[in-house]
Amino acid sequence: MDLHELFIKIPEALVAIAPDYTVLEATDKYLALVLRTREQLIGKNLLEVFPESRDNDDSKNELIVRQSIDKTFREKQVHYFEVLRYDIARPEREGGSYETRYWEASHTPVLNEAGQVKYIIRRTENVTARELAKRAQLETENKFKLMTDAVPQLIHTADTHGNITYVNQRWIAYTGLTTEELLGKGWSQTYHPDDLAAVQKKMQEALPKNQEFQAEVRIRNKEGNYRWHVTKSLPLVNLEGDVSLRVGSNTDIHDTKLMVQELLASNEQMSYLSDQIQLALQKAETERTTLERLIMQAPAFFCILKGPEHRYELVNPEYQKLFPERELLRKTVAEAIPEVIEQGFVKILDNVYSTGQDFVAREVPVKVGRSNAQDLEQIYINFTYQATYDESGNINGILVFGYEVTEQVKYGQKLKELGYEASINSQPKNAL
Repeated sequence: MDLHELFIKIPEALVAIAPDYTVLEATDKYLALVLRTREQLIGKNLLEVFPESRDNDDSKNELIVRQSIDKTFREKQVHYFEVLRYDIARPEREGGSYETRYWEASHTPVLNEAGQVKYIIRRTENVTARELAKRAQLETENKFKLMTDAVPQLIHTADTHGNITYVNQRWIAYTGLTTEELLGKGWSQTYHPDDLAAVQKKMQEALPKNQEFQAEVRIRNKEGNYRWHVTKSLPLVNLEGDVSLRVGSNTDIHDTKLMVQELLASNEQMSYLSDQIQLALQKAETERTTLERLIMQAPAFFCILKGPEHRYELVNPEYQKLFPERELLRKTVAEAIPEVIEQGFVKILDNVYSTGQDFVAREVPVKVGRSNAQDLEQIYINFTYQATYDESGNINGILVFGYEVTEQVKYGQKLKELGYEASINSQPKNAL
């Protein structure tokens, strides 16, 4: 039996590595996975074959491989990796550059008779698709949290049994309770006892059938007072037609409700009563829709950058007007508008991301290319960079807000040329 042939045909991504990082052998599946031929890999230094990306400061190929190999040789034990990022240089025939990959891997030492490690066998699995899906899901959840925290309603999600799985910041601010106290069935402690039974009955009827339900209830605030709300719960149907999540909202109608009760007590203006109830519900729905569109319709430029690489997650139309012929979404700032790198903007973003300190600038000159990075024009902008945080309190991105003031600056400069003193803002200007 040809053991060599048997090894290279194993349907696993395996590679044998010597103590000096020389590649001794690899399976065909490993070669296909890392985009290399046998001639390019066997007998070569693994650290040199897979260099770090020159285009991304987060690429730590050499450090990751060196540390993990050394640890396996030193400890003589199987070493399992958590999911790690490891960029792969694509062959020149495929366009070159680097391709971001995520991997699961293990190192298994092979010992000689003296108990010393002769070489290690590295088993690798490409889990990029899974990790990107997880990150996309996390980004979606963060975006949902950002939007729900901005609206005035108490927003929640629940499973199909009515157990709360998420509450927005409005719930916490209104009730004075923690997220943990509200999750599961904890929400029920905030409902008026006289209203709770009716709501639970509607839930028992609607949840098994994945139906919508609505009710008027009194919810206790942090001062101990009950206010009337319209509570509404909708099933969220996925592409397969299944329901695994419900989304609910509670809209304050207390003032309207009191007015309605007064009208009923006096038995007057019955038709007006009906109109007011309808208007209150319509207003609640309109407010939610309006606030959801607020960011996209803002008259100033606005975007959300995610991660330490500052990747565009959300761009409103006013921001896009600065670069009308460029694609921004899912690209990093450095990739989408490279002309700002030398002007110092990326360093400022790095500082905000690492320190959490807001950056505010007024009448800053910046050279931008409306259509490309070569044809530049100078404009002036007022803007702020503000860090965003995840549920654990860690920085996960940056909010960018601002507006162009080119015409105002040029007007002020012209006044000075004519001998007039333009009004000067007391706040110092930041120069890049």
